[in-house]
Amino acid sequence: MEFSEIDILQIEEKGLSTQEVERQIQIFERGNIKVDIQQAATLGNGIFAYNAEEQKKFIKTFEGKKEQLNLLKFVPASGAATRMFKAFHNFANEFDPEKASLRDYLDSKENKNLQLFFEEIEKLPFYERAYKKANDNHPDFSNKSNDEQQLILVKTMLYENGLGLSDLPKGLVPFHAYKDFTATAFEEHLHSAAKYLSINGVTKLHFTVAEGDKEKFEKEFENIRGRVEEATLTKFEISYSYQDPKTDTIAVDDENKPFRDENDRMFFRPGGHGALIENLNQQDADLIFLKNIDNVVVASNLQKVVEMKRMLGGKLITLQKQVFEYMKALDAGNNSEAKLDEIAGFLEDELFVKITSSFAKFTGEEKSQYLCKKLDRPLRVCGMVKNEGEPGGGPFLVKNEDGEISLQIIEGAQIDNDNTEQLEILNNSTHFNPVDIACSLKNHKGESFDLNQYVDENMSFIANKTKDGKPLKALERPGLWNGGMAYWNTVFVEVPVETFNPVKTVADLLKPSHQPK
Repeated sequence: MEFSEIDILQIEEKGLSTQEVERQIQIFERGNIKVDIQQAATLGNGIFAYNAEEQKKFIKTFEGKKEQLNLLKFVPASGAATRMFKAFHNFANEFDPEKASLRDYLDSKENKNLQLFFEEIEKLPFYERAYKKANDNHPDFSNKSNDEQQLILVKTMLYENGLGLSDLPKGLVPFHAYKDFTATAFEEHLHSAAKYLSINGVTKLHFTVAEGDKEKFEKEFENIRGRVEEATLTKFEISYSYQDPKTDTIAVDDENKPFRDENDRMFFRPGGHGALIENLNQQDADLIFLKNIDNVVVASNLQKVVEMKRMLGGKLITLQKQVFEYMKALDAGNNSEAKLDEIAGFLEDELFVKITSSFAKFTGEEKSQYLCKKLDRPLRVCGMVKNEGEPGGGPFLVKNEDGEISLQIIEGAQIDNDNTEQLEILNNSTHFNPVDIACSLKNHKGESFDLNQYVDENMSFIANKTKDGKPLKALERPGLWNGGMAYWNTVFVEVPVETFNPVKTVADLLKPSHQPK
């Protein structure tokens, strides 16, 4: 690939190398690699389920150990609210009350979320503010027809001369209206984290945010700080990071040549949420809880969420303790055949790692090296909920290009839709990934793993996009909890579905789980 001097300078300014850009272009030439799912992970076959007594045991383990650990909550929060309001942008642009009634417009769209929105609009946490603003901006508001008022209210919610919600980071959109205040998703994460992460009156959180939004989050924290710290009896240490420019990826045209803008400069795009593995890599903590910004609950439903967080943490600590003991034994050497077989059994039974059929023929030294390689990895315990039709990824047993089978979180887009066998496995899956993960990023010596060494680059994903009206192909890095964690040791544990309450559209805020009692 020939690069001009200007190209090379641009690449270097990104913190990239020409070799890395060439590697990315080769991925475009190769195309997407579909995963080879063998089975859906189910209860007893890749997913653990624990009764109340077993859960209490893990919770006790977590509570007994947590004060000796450096704990952190990691929240990807760089998403904008635009997609959340997509249907309402369309409504604001399309609906003309002089040409059609609101009822006719809604019937023509057949969008249940949009219909629910207008049926229960007064339950939205920002309705009263929008109504007041609409009256302030439109002195004749009360004299207008209902259809005209609804259009004005939607525009007031969305745009800058109103509440400007569509221009906010998703984490700063008001989610829940309590008696005396309205809470954003950001604030709800503080409340929940304080319930299980507080140590000596301090709770630590890290948010990945879009560049330019950090100040908005900091301002919001200062506005709510007194209220949240008084309610939780804790101080918060909040850190932020941006997606590193060196994780941006080259875009190409239909001929897989670098896409160039109107100034003939190569066009780089953010590499998707998988690029955040580098942000996670920079965190210095013993145990990290990972959860999406939009998955929060109202205060009255928080107890179950907190219990499950403690349970996942206790499960992780229990596994980590055993892994560390085995690693120290392997480091010391001179292990008996029985001990090596015990470690192999732990890998298979507790971490669901498939031991090679050749293991029995290995020498003692070969067995030790093999077991070290399998054990000495980052560890994650992932909550899984029963699948109730939510879109997104799920837990599967997947075969990689080396023929190894492991537990993976797989998105629907990664599966070959032309392969009927793969689709059948997908359609028979029982559980869904809510992104509820407890992570251990350090080894038995207290050293941090380099998480970039445990990414499956084959899980990069090519998507069709546009820029300035021209089509292009974009490269998204392996998803943070998909290919980004492909070579971690992974455990799936069933958690109650009520712990999963994402807000993908504004109408989700009207669900009972987002309505404070």
